[in-house]
Amino acid sequence: MKNKIAAVLFLCIVSVFPLLDLLNAGLPFGHDTPDHVARIANFYQSLSEGNIIPRWAEKLNWGYGHPVLMFLYPLPSYLTSFIHTLGFSFVDSTKLTLAIAYVASVIAMYLWASAAFNKRVGIVSAILYGFAPYRFIDLYVRGAIGEHVAFVFPPLVLYFLRKRSFFGASLSLAALILSHNAMAIMFLPIIGLYGLYLLFFEEKRKMLFTIHYSLFTILGFALSAFFWAPAFFEGKYTLRDIVTAGEFSDRFVPLTRFFYSPWTYGGSNEFSKSLGIAQWMGIVAAVGAMWRAKEKALKWFVCGGLLLLAGSIFFMTSWSFGIWNTFSILQKFQFPWRLLSAAVFIAAIVGAMGLDFILGKIKRNRVFVYVGLVLFVILTTIPMWKAKSYSLKPESYYTGVYDSTTDTGESSPIWSVRFMEHRPTAPLEIIEGQAEIAVLERTSTIHGYNISVSQRARFVENTLYFPGWNIWANNVASDIQFQDPSYRGLMTFWLEPGNYTVRAEFGETKLRHVANIIGAIGVLVTGILLLFPLCRRRKKPYQ
Repeated sequence: MKNKIAAVLFLCIVSVFPLLDLLNAGLPFGHDTPDHVARIANFYQSLSEGNIIPRWAEKLNWGYGHPVLMFLYPLPSYLTSFIHTLGFSFVDSTKLTLAIAYVASVIAMYLWASAAFNKRVGIVSAILYGFAPYRFIDLYVRGAIGEHVAFVFPPLVLYFLRKRSFFGASLSLAALILSHNAMAIMFLPIIGLYGLYLLFFEEKRKMLFTIHYSLFTILGFALSAFFWAPAFFEGKYTLRDIVTAGEFSDRFVPLTRFFYSPWTYGGSNEFSKSLGIAQWMGIVAAVGAMWRAKEKALKWFVCGGLLLLAGSIFFMTSWSFGIWNTFSILQKFQFPWRLLSAAVFIAAIVGAMGLDFILGKIKRNRVFVYVGLVLFVILTTIPMWKAKSYSLKPESYYTGVYDSTTDTGESSPIWSVRFMEHRPTAPLEIIEGQAEIAVLERTSTIHGYNISVSQRARFVENTLYFPGWNIWANNVASDIQFQDPSYRGLMTFWLEPGNYTVRAEFGETKLRHVANIIGAIGVLVTGILLLFPLCRRRKKPYQ
């Protein structure tokens, strides 16, 4: 136990060094970092207004609002919002989320690898996982908070499966799904294959394991249903399939770049795709370990890991173009190089096993070689431990009207333009007839007005229409139009002469209601699973 605590403490200390650059004032300059902060600010605004599941970002898209919160990973936003409630700015809260997730991912990898194999493999795999070049690409170049947070959960799912804690595995699976859509899809096959590995090589009660595994999967999906179900099924109302179609063809990676590519802060086709020097050393060693290993289970694990790694690399090269072009589900990843997330994970565990195999053959000065190896992995990444620069924009830049959708426009309604181009002059405008307007209320999901109409009038509510929006005039539903070429995607409606209290409100569709109920059932089951062991313990003294 003491050795385990010492190892965790060591990994925590080591993991802090790459994060020291975050102590600089301002926000690290990344491709998406400002957009993430603005999106989180909108998420927090909606959350603070009482929306437990924020789905509408009022101030994004030049102030016309946007449904992006429905489609992009809410867990990082929940975590950052919680930190913000403690008194930190949105910028500092985002930086703290990045830092906490980085350290947590390293610890999570150690927990799984040390439980599945040994402490040496645990420490080396954790270092290889945390100090892979792509991890610093996500942190300091792309600013990809969703992917960055998601790295915590694949090893946690496998750790809890290994420990037969199916409750913990369910929570970790749900957290993975809520952290990043593409990462969840990417790792589901790995989680499934690991379950088969445990079933065939380690589990004696195979039927019970199969039942528990199935239940863990169902509970994990149930807990996250409030997010993935609307994101998947209501994506048909967005530009998702249009924007992402064919985008993959320009994002393939030349094979040589996985072995070496220089560190840059450039765009998608420019930044490093290297797996890491030490990682490749471990992979080569793992090939030798696979042939010489005496344990059948170990051979299967290493062989399977190497095949998965080769497959992930193959799917990132242009050789796989035909497969990407045929299977549309792959195109949901947008960029083939996103599979680096899986490659980094596999390379870490397989590489650690290979390096441990070599260390096991060394009889003298093994400790010095071991320490030298860890230092080599860490020191070779030092140039990557910093952002290109820092933005010192005021907090109001992120909390006010933001001139972006914070994505590539794929979440915009299919009946609207991809991006708006100017800010509205007023929240509600008269486009025909005569009327007077007074704003009563304005929140993320409720827009209230007093309107006095003297001549039949047509209005435009300068908010993008998306299923869930309704307009009520004196508690009577108004007929909303949203395909006027002059006001494309915006809500327009007519009122006859008279005085009205008008309320535009964004609510849940039937699908979202069902998804919320499934999620609530998942939470209820989770609560029962938490309380059941406590009840059993209390009964024992009286038996």
